[in-house]
Amino acid sequence: MTRIDTAFAADDRWQAVEARQRSADGSFVYAVTTTGIYCRPSCPSRRPKAENVRFFESAADARSAGFRACLRCKPDTQSPDTRTRTLIIEACRLIEAAETPPTLDQLAQRFGVSPFHFHRQFKAIVGMTPKAYATARRAEKMRAALEQNTSVTNSIYDAGYGSASRFYEKSDTVLGMTPQQFRARGHGTSILFAIGPCSLGHVLVAQTERGVCAILLGDDPEALIRDLEDRFPKAQLVGGDAGYEQTVARVVGLIEHPARPFDLPLDLNGTIFQRKVWDALRAIPPGTTASYQQIAQAIGAPTAMRAVAQACAANKLAVAIPCHRVVRQDGNLSGYRWGVSRKHELLRREGGT
Repeated sequence: MTRIDTAFAADDRWQAVEARQRSADGSFVYAVTTTGIYCRPSCPSRRPKAENVRFFESAADARSAGFRACLRCKPDTQSPDTRTRTLIIEACRLIEAAETPPTLDQLAQRFGVSPFHFHRQFKAIVGMTPKAYATARRAEKMRAALEQNTSVTNSIYDAGYGSASRFYEKSDTVLGMTPQQFRARGHGTSILFAIGPCSLGHVLVAQTERGVCAILLGDDPEALIRDLEDRFPKAQLVGGDAGYEQTVARVVGLIEHPARPFDLPLDLNGTIFQRKVWDALRAIPPGTTASYQQIAQAIGAPTAMRAVAQACAANKLAVAIPCHRVVRQDGNLSGYRWGVSRKHELLRREGGT
């Protein structure tokens, strides 16, 4: 589940200043040692040299260090973007606390803006509509309740669903499975799997009746099986028969030629935010890369870079969901669940390095 993330890692701050990134306003200020002035990241003034810049968490910190406020960008005042983000954060809290999700008209009236304007601003900052956010929050409450082993019926009502029938109509979308299966962590689910050799070591391919649910890479076949067991501790794991070898062969073919289309059905089990990130990853053309920031912008959540990185790390479908195409802002390769050397090789095979 996504949150509005306004924090910027130290490595990203200078890049935000270079880009005059308005979405970074309110997250930090920068001071120029040669002028003694501090500014907000989006300041339109001429950009200073990087070696002359110091970063501070707040304007108060910059003032305490002896710097004075820029008269052009006025970093001591709240920027329009910051005011909008503050409003949307308050709206998110209101949605989260409400027993019944407020309507768009109710939210817009509460904050004194038109429904159209509120809807547009909310989606631009959060990355989803108010209705989708309310649905995702209820799904998160539902997951938490089920994990605490409360009854399914009580979990449905505690999560804010008006009736059990309304929840069950959408349970596949909300949880990716029935609530009983979710609580049982795969109990009663049969998963076919097989391990095959490939040029990157070994690959484990697992499949439910919905589609391929895991593609795991590694050097140790036993470690791959343990990883699958950890993901589905109560599922019935069944070794694939001779016919299943065709599925494994198609996955191996994808690993050898990652730029080729992959048309096997996938069983995606993730939050709404994770699925949005994974869809964005699949939209990156083979042979090209995108930064975490670019993915965040593509899904309409430009400040959620950390959450994007977490969604990439949660991906369990190597190559089919091409998180290997995501790199740092400077173009360097960052961490990869299955090893940076494999990431480099996959990009090389696509012609991206």
